[in-house]
Amino acid sequence: MSRLIKTWRKIAGKVFRIFVGLSLTAIAALHVLGFAPNEVVKRLDYLVYDVRLRAEAQLPELDPRIVIVDIDEKSLSEVGRWPWSRDVVAKLIIELTDRLGAAVVGFDIVFAEPQQSDALLALDTIVENKPALSGQIQELRSEIEARFDRDAQLAQVLADRPVVLGYYLNQDPTALSGALPAALFKQSQLGSLTLDSTSWQGYGGNIPVLQKQADGGYFNPIVDEDGTVRSVPLLANFNDSFYQSFALGTLRRALGNPQVIPVFPEGVPDDYGAVELIALRSADVEMDIPVERGLLTRVNYRATGGPNAGGYRYVSAADVLAGALKPEDIEGRIVLIGTTAPGLLDLRSTPVNPAYPGVEVHANIISGMLDGVYKLRPEYSQGLLFITVLAVGMVLSFTLPLLSATWSLLVALLVLVSVVTVNSLLYFKAGLVLPVAVVLLLVLAIFMFDVAYGYLAESRSKRQMVDLFGEYVAPELVSEMAADPARYSMEGESRELTVLFSDVRGFTTISESLQPNELREYINEYLTVMSEIIRSHRGTLDKYIGDAIMAFWGAPIADAEHAELATKAAIAMQEEAVRLNERLLARKWPTLAIGVGINTGQMRVGDMGSKIRRAYTVMGDAVNLGSRLEGITKTYGVGVMAGPQTVMAVPSFVFQELDAVKVKGKNEPVSIYAPLGERTAMTDDDIEQLEQWNIFLKMFRAQQWQESLKQLNDLRFSKLMNPTLFLLYQSRIEYFELNPPTENWDGVTQFDTK
Repeated sequence: MSRLIKTWRKIAGKVFRIFVGLSLTAIAALHVLGFAPNEVVKRLDYLVYDVRLRAEAQLPELDPRIVIVDIDEKSLSEVGRWPWSRDVVAKLIIELTDRLGAAVVGFDIVFAEPQQSDALLALDTIVENKPALSGQIQELRSEIEARFDRDAQLAQVLADRPVVLGYYLNQDPTALSGALPAALFKQSQLGSLTLDSTSWQGYGGNIPVLQKQADGGYFNPIVDEDGTVRSVPLLANFNDSFYQSFALGTLRRALGNPQVIPVFPEGVPDDYGAVELIALRSADVEMDIPVERGLLTRVNYRATGGPNAGGYRYVSAADVLAGALKPEDIEGRIVLIGTTAPGLLDLRSTPVNPAYPGVEVHANIISGMLDGVYKLRPEYSQGLLFITVLAVGMVLSFTLPLLSATWSLLVALLVLVSVVTVNSLLYFKAGLVLPVAVVLLLVLAIFMFDVAYGYLAESRSKRQMVDLFGEYVAPELVSEMAADPARYSMEGESRELTVLFSDVRGFTTISESLQPNELREYINEYLTVMSEIIRSHRGTLDKYIGDAIMAFWGAPIADAEHAELATKAAIAMQEEAVRLNERLLARKWPTLAIGVGINTGQMRVGDMGSKIRRAYTVMGDAVNLGSRLEGITKTYGVGVMAGPQTVMAVPSFVFQELDAVKVKGKNEPVSIYAPLGERTAMTDDDIEQLEQWNIFLKMFRAQQWQESLKQLNDLRFSKLMNPTLFLLYQSRIEYFELNPPTENWDGVTQFDTK
């Protein structure tokens, strides 16, 4: 019967694991279909995509077909602050086109306002102040206006030269400034077909006199949720008309303005929306540009951006205006005019650089179109991802429950590597951007659940042992014991261990000043931080006795360094008490001081108690001495006090002998010590002071009262001395001078209280 039950449990466990795996697969499939979108998955896909882009951008090749004329800090310094006079811009265009032979000049700049003539402004001021002169001045004004109309002069320069002016689109229907270039085509020209694209309601264009004489294109990229530019719409809709992007417009002008034709997939309904590609057609041009839904093209970043990145040649606009360039530097090339000057605010956040020049974004798009190299998320990616999720999820859900933990790991790794490899090959070889994060997370989720469930189901006997010891032993040590449970038992035994007692001084007074709830929080916070220190030093928490803590080292796991660990824990508890007091003061609660006693010796350790309640604890004289040491710390004004066997067991620490005492319950005197710190941290001055203190103790025990008092006063302000310790020995010397002890006095102090 028991075998049948075991078999049934095993089958039920595997069925449950399969069910959970299929459930996780269903959740992932719903995410792919858009019913359970998850922002984390989307950000992970961005991360994977960005890492690949950065990898490709590390070793760029200079694109000789595109030159960026940079309105940089040098140009602003030599020519003047932006905006420049229109005659300077006209000179720049003439220099680039007429002398240097640029194929096209694209301005990643908007000329949104007309240029005001200082002469005309002066005449208008005169007329305003002296109306009687208006008739005489009007003729002069007309002559000056015709002669110094810089906008009209720039328009004449644009009229017969290959120039593209940029502008921007916005979503504010009331923000309509400047002029738009002619649209490529209208929605009505598509007939019943629907073109899925970004739609805009406003624009900020160039002044009409300039835009009328040049081609144009909008700058707008697509900024993803994380503020990063990864794609740009090649065409966009405004007022049921379609306009070209700045990159597309510049490339078309360089190619002689071929016709733009959206190509729809065959066999799709009229309202499908997505196009297969944007075709550029003319007698000399036949170029196909694949696009994603929304007419988006991804920016194929060639470099990390900027004049020194190596992707494109940058030349200063000041050098162009100065005639420093030769025709072979520019002739036949596409020239983009933009800025890297931080003050002109044209730096974009991109996957390869958080401060990427905006003009270089357009350069990358043009390079991609010229090379025919695209990164594209195809329309079928959702269906392909859905099939992948189902296949991977079902394979893992039905396979992993049948395998051991090792084989499960190997299978999961094989699936992960396969998915990443295929996905990477499709990206680098075919330019396909296929989401992969949801598949990777699905593999990890199914594997982690399967391993966790297998561990819980197959480690029951070991966990029973862990649960048993967990009632007595610190959880931090239980996992170490579980690795070899046969070595440990609850039977009592005698061992050399180190015990620690800690107590809050004056806790009764503290408790009377707090409300019950405050007192509970107060003591809980104190016990928590002190217990964490004990456990972090591999100690075993024995019990709490009100505000007191008892712990020991060396059992159940034997540790040759038990005395040193206890000493370090005691010092750390004093240091933590200082930090705790800062938090208590901030809450206007009373501060605390603690005394810690540690002692090393033979102790009985094991499962002790009654039939009603038992505990894993320690007993013996060495334990009692540790408790007494904690009780007399306040007498000597020290935070930590150690017994002689602890001092002998920790040669790496320096201790100060405080006294020789007989504590209550013991007839033999013992020397008591305070730890000063690790020996390697002691300075020569510290050692010298300790030697002087030891000389004082010898004088005191030899009843050399005046000499010992002088020695004590010499040490009054040393690191070894605290006010309580100083006053204690000062009062003893003064007492013994008046009441000399017997001849056989051994210098031992008798304590009659615990």
